[in-house]
Amino acid sequence: QVQLVESGGGLVQAGGSLRLSCAVSGSIFSINAMGWYRQVPGKQRELVAIITGGGSTNYADSVKGRFTISRDNAKNTLYLQMNSLKPEDTAVYYCMVRGMQVYWGQGTQVTVSS
Repeated sequence: QVQLVESGGGLVQAGGSLRLSCAVSGSIFSINAMGWYRQVPGKQRELVAIITGGGSTNYADSVKGRFTISRDNAKNTLYLQMNSLKPEDTAVYYCMVRGMQVYWGQGTQVTVSS
């Protein structure tokens, strides 16, 4: 059974940093992308950053230059380094893995105070 478990969220002041982790367990066939999404109440879930099977990355314009997505294949873990955090980054952050189907983690809350 596939499980994605996020960690690393919390409360941080504006300008601070957090690193999110997503530990992936279970067998996922033909992973073609892994990514981070976020959602605030009343809004649609939005893409934050994505990394393809080939290692290409893409970021939402709002986080370019501040966030970095990476993965450690040996540890089956996806990361999101978030620097220069802003109050508007406050959201629940979700890990996503896309293979033959899409898998989601349970989410981790990130709160940035002004």
